[in-house]
Amino acid sequence: MYKALDLWLPSYLRRSRVEARAGTIDIMLSICDHFEPLHHANKTEALNRIQLWKKDYPNLIQPFPDSDQSRPRHTFFYPIEQYDSDLLDELAALCGLCGGEVEIHLHHDADTANGLQEKLERGKNDFQRHGLLSKDELGNLRYGFIHGNWALDNSHPEGKDCGVNDELSVLKQTGCYADFTMPSAPSPTQTRIINSIYYATDTPQPKSHDRGILAKVKNTPDEPVPGDLLLVQGPLGLNWERRKFGFLPKIENGEITGANPPRPDRMKIWRDLGIHVAGQPNWLFIKLHTHGGIPQNMKTLLGDPMRRFYEYLLAEYNDGKTFRLHFVTAREMVNIIHAAEDGHSGDAGQFRNHRYKR
Repeated sequence: MYKALDLWLPSYLRRSRVEARAGTIDIMLSICDHFEPLHHANKTEALNRIQLWKKDYPNLIQPFPDSDQSRPRHTFFYPIEQYDSDLLDELAALCGLCGGEVEIHLHHDADTANGLQEKLERGKNDFQRHGLLSKDELGNLRYGFIHGNWALDNSHPEGKDCGVNDELSVLKQTGCYADFTMPSAPSPTQTRIINSIYYATDTPQPKSHDRGILAKVKNTPDEPVPGDLLLVQGPLGLNWERRKFGFLPKIENGEITGANPPRPDRMKIWRDLGIHVAGQPNWLFIKLHTHGGIPQNMKTLLGDPMRRFYEYLLAEYNDGKTFRLHFVTAREMVNIIHAAEDGHSGDAGQFRNHRYKR
């Protein structure tokens, strides 16, 4: 069906009313980049693309401190199957300049659980040599994940772009702290559950993450995790201010592209969708995504469209009374999610390193 509407539109139309809020609203904004500098490029061009990021991005973000005095923080999900030591050295250097972080991205097809585990363990070791990824309180290496071609847990209806029905279990076993793949609309891999932070339980069938249990404030500190893997979704809805053919609302899926830069009307939708941990409605989580290694998108991400967006954010969402704005990496977003589950409140920025640390 058009734009996979049959999968997600019923959930969108049935969405419940947002929990009542009182006091300051904290907004956590994260840009999760499917960063593929080798996309239609050789190694020389890929290095040039990263060099452009190194030249332009630190200067772009410098004038825009959030409520914690942190500048915008980009998370580069780099494809481990395209590992190159020189490229990762440059990417690590870029992160050192701008406070960004690197996590794991993977494209695979017709794979097995054992093959997937080998790829992930090798990718973790490759990244660790460059001082990337994070650790938990026991010193175990942990990582965030985005699935290439959206086909998490073998979710494509044609069975392509994955092959592993128990992918969620393999991710958990290898140290994945959260998945950031969704939303994927208009892809048919899109889940029925939308605009949520939730736990999915792996099953023998594909697309185990099609449903799950919402993350919530715990009743007791030792309350068990209600599933195998945490999934952090970005916004998915309809934009009635931007119409196709003059009457059909455009799909809003939180993607930043050269043709669809961030704008005030999009930010209002992202905010109003109200993605949060149940029981802590004052902390809102906005996870956007992009493909920042592609030149047409780099013009937006490193240029005036992004600069104007940051100016707008600080003017409208960082007064310290109605809103507090926090630019966060994927890891920091998950740490704040866990802080909400643990019953914390107030200024969310103090929980950037609540569980997983660089």
